[in-house]
This record gives sequence, structure tokens and C-alpha cells, in this order.
Amino acid sequence: MNKILIIGNGGREHALAWKFSQSKTVSDVYVAPGNPGMADTAKIVDIDANDFKNLIAFVKENSITLTFVGPEAPLSKGIVDAFNEAGCTIFGPTQVAAQLESSKSFAKELMKKYSIPTADYHTVTTLSEALDVLSKNPAPIVIKADGLAAGKGVIVAMSDEEAIEAVHALYPNHETRFTTVIEEYLDGEEFSLMAFVHGNTVIPMELAQDHKRVFDHDLGPNTGGMGAYSPVPQISREMIEETMNNVMIPMANAMVSEGMPFTGILYGGLMATKSGIKTIEFNVRFGDPETEVVLMRLQNDLDSVVFDVMNDCDPILTFDPRFAIGVVLANKGYPAHYAAGCVINGLENVHAKVFHMGTAKSDNKFVTKGGRVLFAATLGDTLAKAREEVYKEIETIECNDLFYRMDIGDRYINIEEKL
Repeated sequence: MNKILIIGNGGREHALAWKFSQSKTVSDVYVAPGNPGMADTAKIVDIDANDFKNLIAFVKENSITLTFVGPEAPLSKGIVDAFNEAGCTIFGPTQVAAQLESSKSFAKELMKKYSIPTADYHTVTTLSEALDVLSKNPAPIVIKADGLAAGKGVIVAMSDEEAIEAVHALYPNHETRFTTVIEEYLDGEEFSLMAFVHGNTVIPMELAQDHKRVFDHDLGPNTGGMGAYSPVPQISREMIEETMNNVMIPMANAMVSEGMPFTGILYGGLMATKSGIKTIEFNVRFGDPETEVVLMRLQNDLDSVVFDVMNDCDPILTFDPRFAIGVVLANKGYPAHYAAGCVINGLENVHAKVFHMGTAKSDNKFVTKGGRVLFAATLGDTLAKAREEVYKEIETIECNDLFYRMDIGDRYINIEEKL
């Protein structure tokens, strides 16, 4: 029987723990550092995600069979390299391979080198360079800080004034120097494709569509994600095949060719445009909240899939044909400043699946802690039915500091109703 350690403490890691715990070949699931809401499916381990030394010691002392890394930060800091050196089995990319997410400029240069379709772009390092690019490329335009930003480091400027304001915020004076990518604005249907990857082996999961903007009707700043659903029927099988042949498989092969073979979850943030599929970004781990809705539909044992991929076998993934949809309940003020410590009541009455993204416990009651606090999800024969159910269940959750979008899934439901 396998013992699993999951690294991380958010909704993605709660979903991973829940999924691993369902496997008939898993006896124990641990999450480090976890959060109190995960105690329903896992044992919480009080070790920081970046404390590699103590994590490795825990793995050895508890005969952990597999460590699965959730968030991007420990990957970018080399957790996989540390575990490999210690002889511990871990699923995730090495530090050099994790640059696909930790450096936007690295990813864009690699896409350019291997002819992987993406938006045209300019890399700048100073305010004057950025302003020069903006003067020659009118809005709408996309501005991306180079490093990790938990899904919030992207500004989609719809006016020249907004773009100039954004680069001034990034570069407060002419002495500030760091890398920023300014790229062409793409228009079309956005979707996420995540795949299990080991070297040249690429096993895709079903698609999901995330909702990045904080408010209804895609208004407000970008967030880590305010809701998601899966599958995404408006993306055809031909488009998925195009994505695999032109984006996902070429990138996995490129990493091998560059001497930094990729192992882990390769996430493609993609756009179906009038001129074909374009790559918005790559991440090197499960997306959040896409993970929650995709894993609700995955019918395989997750540990078996991971071991098959790592052993260069090609597992056949099966998914529940129903729609999964989930809504993020976030702290008022997110993605900017927000308070913490508001008591959350009514969770025991919710029949939807609830994953804890950012909660703590005080006096034996759940309270808000992070920006994104809870993720409620349901399955349904149609997306409209699933959504109706999840919003009905959310109404039983009582917390004055929480808010959520009311239009998750609208883009497809409008199509669904016409059909």
C-alpha cells in the first residue's frame, strides 16, 4: 500500500488529498503544511513547504512512497532536486525545468525557439524600455512580471492609460531594473489543458475553463481564479488535437532537447483564436481551481496514474461524463488587502463538495485566513444544472467577509441553452 505526502496548503492540495485518499492502493495521505479543512481526508504535517530538510526527514521516517508537489514556489526553489539527491520519490519538475513558470521570458524564448504558437512579445528591463514598447504597440496589451505571482502578476490593459499606469507601478523609478514581458493581446476562447508528463510521455487530462477576473462579467483585476468548470465543450476535439500536436507535446520534447526533461504536471493556459490555438502561459503544476473540477471527474486511482507515467507507461484516463463546476468564496478585498479571522458557519449543512483554500481554526470553528477561502463544487448532467445546485448550496454558508462571482460558467451555459 502506498503512503502519499502532498506539499502545499490550498484548495488544490485538499483536492489532491481527497483524490489520493479514494485510491484502493493508498493507505495514508499526509499534507504539509496543509490546513485544518483537510483533516477530513488527510493527516496534517506541520512542516513548511520550503523546509526541504525536514520534509525529507519526514518522508524517510514514515516510509512515504510518493511525494506530490502542489504549489509552484517549492518547485522553483528546487524541492525535486533535493528529494532526488536524497533518494526520495517525488513527482514534479526540477528547478531548471520549473523555469517554464518561474520565468515568463524563459518560457517565451523557448516557445519562439521551438515554434510553439504564442502571442508576439517584447522583453524589457527598465521603465524607458517599457514605455518605448507601449508607444509602438497600442492597447489592448498584456503586461507580465517575469517571476512567480500566484496567478496575479498579469495586467490586461484595455487602454493606453491603463498600460502606462501598469508599467509605472512595476517600475516606480528609472533605476528599477527587472524583466517584464509585454505581449500581444489575444482574443478568443480561453481554456486550460493539464497533462501528466515524464520526458517525452504526455498524458492529457480533460479540459477546464478558469475565470480569472475578480468580478462578474470578467471585470476587475486578475486573480488566482474565481471559479472553473470541466469539460469545455466549445473547444472541439480537433482543437484539442491541435493543442497536443502544436503545444503540449512540442514543449515536452523541447525540454528533453534542452537537457532539462520535464516530469510532473504541465499546465497549458491556451486561447482558441481565429488564427489557431495560441499559448498564453505554461505552469509546472496543477492549476487552482482547475484541479478541483478535473479531479472530481477523474475516475482513475491517482497514485497508479503517477507511477505509470513515471515508469513510461501510457495510462488510459477515464472521466465522469458529467459537468463539474466550482465557485471560489473569497475574502472581501481580494486580490488586494483583506481581513482575516471571520467565523464561517453552515459548512456542515453544505451538500456540495467543499475544498478549503484558505481557512484556519479558532475556538474549534473555521475562520477565514487566505484571500481565496473556500471552493464549493458539484457535478451535473448539464452545466446549468450543476451550477444551479452549487449556488444553492453556497447560500447555506454564512460569513460576512466572503464574496463570490455569480456568473461562473456563463459563457458555455449561454451556448448550452441555445442548443
